[in-house]
Amino acid sequence: MKYLFSPILFFLLLKNFAFAQQIYSQAYGNPKDPAIIFVHGGPRGNATLFEGTTASLLAEKGFYVIVYDRRGEGRSQNTAASMTFTEAFADMDKLIEKYKVKKVSIIGHSFGGLVSTLYTHARPQNVERLILVGALFSQQETYDHILKSTAKIAVEKGDTESLQNISAIDKLDRSSADYRKKCYEVASKYGYFDMPSPTPESQQLRLRYQNSEFGKNNIRNDQAPLLFYKNEKKVNIDTKPLLIPIKKMKVKIFGIYGKDDGIFSSKQISDLILITGSKHFDLIENCSHYPFVDQQKLFIADIVKFMHAS
Repeated sequence: MKYLFSPILFFLLLKNFAFAQQIYSQAYGNPKDPAIIFVHGGPRGNATLFEGTTASLLAEKGFYVIVYDRRGEGRSQNTAASMTFTEAFADMDKLIEKYKVKKVSIIGHSFGGLVSTLYTHARPQNVERLILVGALFSQQETYDHILKSTAKIAVEKGDTESLQNISAIDKLDRSSADYRKKCYEVASKYGYFDMPSPTPESQQLRLRYQNSEFGKNNIRNDQAPLLFYKNEKKVNIDTKPLLIPIKKMKVKIFGIYGKDDGIFSSKQISDLILITGSKHFDLIENCSHYPFVDQQKLFIADIVKFMHAS
């Protein structure tokens, strides 16, 4: 038998090989089930926590769950990555192509909420549902809230060192990586990302993750935020104005947030509920920035409910 060399086939194979080398991804469940893509936080993050704790459980509920690490982050190590939103969009397109799904629902967590919202606005034809989970939206409001509320705590505690630090952060360039980093550092110092009253279930879940292969592959690229701020113009944005047009494009929008997620003010949460509608939003008690670990059963129940919502 004679085989003919096809330049087009070679190009497609080479392109898919290059993508496979750049992007770590994994799918859980039946490809015939409704597809969900999980978009992790960052820049500097990865999907190991969600993948190691929750992806397979969601698949058991009847969903085709796709997880990945963005190019240059986590397990998708790539020194040539630019870390821009445009690059993230291209990789999302490739994921949809790779797993042969026509329309997806997107779970956008933390910084991944920005990626997911911008992608949905740019490619509404690819998205059926946008599910924001502890997702960033009005970034400057978040930073202002962190600095104002931590300063109040520092005054109450007589923590003059932290007050001086907060004052110094407030004088930094608000569009810089250093400003973002230091805002989250002071938030972390005061437990803004921590579940207030850890349950035995959440503690066991985190312990199993830490001792698993996923925990051991919790790879972080410290250069990712610096590259993002160097190469991306949209570094301190408010995506709320995009959500109304997205709804008009017939994409369903939902929100799952922890009531104790300290990086968001009550006003921010109220603003978001006005956009999604109260039936499409759950504010979970005793839960902070990671609802899929802090309150996993409630999180999964919300996803199931929202995936079947009209």
